[in-house]
Amino acid sequence: MITKDAVWLITGCSKGLGRALAAQALAAGYRVVVTARRIGDIADLVAPYGDAALAVELDVTDSGQINAAVTAAEDRFGRIDVLVNNAGYGYLAAIEEGEDTDVRALFETDLFGPLRLVKAALPGMRARRRGHIINISSIGGLVTYPGVGYYHMVKFGIEAMSETLAKEAAPLGIGVTVVAPGAFRTDFRGSASIRQSATRIEDYADTAGKSREGVQTGHGKQAGDPVRGARAIISAVQAERPPVHLLIGGDALDQLRAKLDGLRQETDAWEEVTRSTNFQSGDAA
Repeated sequence: MITKDAVWLITGCSKGLGRALAAQALAAGYRVVVTARRIGDIADLVAPYGDAALAVELDVTDSGQINAAVTAAEDRFGRIDVLVNNAGYGYLAAIEEGEDTDVRALFETDLFGPLRLVKAALPGMRARRRGHIINISSIGGLVTYPGVGYYHMVKFGIEAMSETLAKEAAPLGIGVTVVAPGAFRTDFRGSASIRQSATRIEDYADTAGKSREGVQTGHGKQAGDPVRGARAIISAVQAERPPVHLLIGGDALDQLRAKLDGLRQETDAWEEVTRSTNFQSGDAA
């Protein structure tokens, strides 16, 4: 649970869910460090809020800028109470089609960037025995589809990092929430926020190829409202016991439940084989 005077630092605020979250946090009366790779993209967002808002240039792949952003937050507001790792983008490719340079860049932004920010914010939170970390994952961090494998890899990593950190940090008074959005009507599926491998292998046309097409044709038709999504996140963190896992979007909930049902059916069907691998009485060591 956070206090009414909490200080937020949010990454990736130029558009989409990050921008909506920054706007809603400011409107709720919080002080917010609003970050983006280009200050000009967030100038209009911070302008109405005077000293309650601080715009900071931040590329999450740049360790120097990460440290500078944390220092700027502490110099202006004295602390960071809530860190939101939101910055990131998507990448479409069959596993075999993925190009090394693009894949490494994706991991640097979507996984290692949030990790660096967590490690930069934690010392202050530990010293105060208070704070909350919000990592924006995706329903793609819990379920998979052809053509989205590399994005799934980084988001599964965010899920694992968040769940582990929640167990490590809870005794220190620090909460962790990993948010898995479904499809929200942002620019995430647009050309500015999603990249694709130039390599196309015809054998994957009916799997990864169709998935690529589906992602693009669904742009602008997503059911999720980013403003409502932002409010849901704030509401969860304000709760007396914030959740470790928060899904936003009914489509995300439906997809996860379908996966859990299928996983249970499969593991139940193979239970005998699974248990047969244990040592049996009389087996040679």
